[in-house]
Amino acid sequence: MTVADFIAAANGYYYATRDPLGAAGDFITAPEISQMFGEMIGIWIADLWHRAGNPAFRYVELGPGRGTLAVDALRVMAQLGCTPQGVHLVETSPALRAAQLSRLPAAKHHDEVDALPDDAPLIIVANEFFDALPVHQYIRTTAGWRERMVEGADGKLAAVPGDIPADDTIPVMLRAGGEGSIVETAPVSAAIMQRCAFRLARCGGAMLVIDYGYSGPAAGDTLQAVKAHRFADPFADPGEVDLTTHVDFTALADAARSAGIRTEGPVSQGAWLRALGIDARLNALASASPGRADELAGQRDRLVDAQAMGELFKVMAASAPGWPRPEGFGAKATA
Repeated sequence: MTVADFIAAANGYYYATRDPLGAAGDFITAPEISQMFGEMIGIWIADLWHRAGNPAFRYVELGPGRGTLAVDALRVMAQLGCTPQGVHLVETSPALRAAQLSRLPAAKHHDEVDALPDDAPLIIVANEFFDALPVHQYIRTTAGWRERMVEGADGKLAAVPGDIPADDTIPVMLRAGGEGSIVETAPVSAAIMQRCAFRLARCGGAMLVIDYGYSGPAAGDTLQAVKAHRFADPFADPGEVDLTTHVDFTALADAARSAGIRTEGPVSQGAWLRALGIDARLNALASASPGRADELAGQRDRLVDAQAMGELFKVMAASAPGWPRPEGFGAKATA
C-alpha cells in the first residue's frame, strides 16, 4: 500500500481505540499544557465576532481532542458576551467523542466537514488536526521519481520505492532533487481545507489552523511516530503509535484561496500568542495564584519559546469575504 494508505489505516485504528492524550497517553497538545492557549483562541474569536457586527454563528472544531481547548475558549468568549449558537465537533473516534461530551454535553458531533450546518457563519478551529492526516511520499531514484510504498519483508514493514513513474506529481522546483530526496503531498488535507473554505465563502465566518509545519514546497521526510512521549519507528507497530507529518501551510492556503476567501499567515505560534496577549493573561493568573507563578510561567514558555513549541508550530487564518481581518497576523493578508 502507499504511505498515505498506511497512515490512514494505522491512525484510523489508533484513534478509534483509545484516548492518546495526557501524561498517561502518548503525547500532549497545547490545550492540555495550559488554559492560556484556549483562552487566547477564545479572545481571538470574540474580537473577530465583535468586529464582524456580533452575528449569530456556530463554533466548530476539527479533531478537538478531549474538548479542553473548546472549554477554555468558550468560557472566555462567554465572559466577553460572545456565545455561539451551537458547538459542533468533527470527530470520528468513539473514545474521544465520549471525552468531549463529558466536557461539552450540548455539543453535536459530525463525521466530516460536509455534515456541518450551513445556515449561519462558522468559526472553525483546527489545532493539531492536519498533521495526523495521510500524506503521499515520493522518492527520487536512479530511474526518476517513484511513490513510496509500504511492504513487508522478514516480518518487518518498510517504505520502498514503487514501480510507477511519478515525476509529473512533483512540484517543478523540486524535481531536480538528488537521489534519495523525498517530497510529500497531502491531497486529503487540501480537500478538507477547500471544503471548509467553500463553506465559509457561502455562509461567512473564519477558520484558524494551528499545527507544526512549514511553508512549502519543500523536500524532506517528516513522517514520525510517537509512543509514550517518545519517538518510535513509524512502521514497527502500526495502529499502536501516533503517526504525524509536518503540515505544508502553503498548500493549505492555496486550497483556501481557491474557494475565494482570504488567508493570513502563517506566523509562528509564539508570535501569535504574544500578539493576542498571553503575557498579560499570565500576569493576571499569577497575581490571582502567586504560589503557581513559576508553574504558569513555565506553561507560557513552553507555548511561546522558540526552543519549545513557539517556532515549529505555525498559525494560519482564513476568513470569508466581508468579514474583518483577524488579529495576530501583522499587516499583510493574501486574497
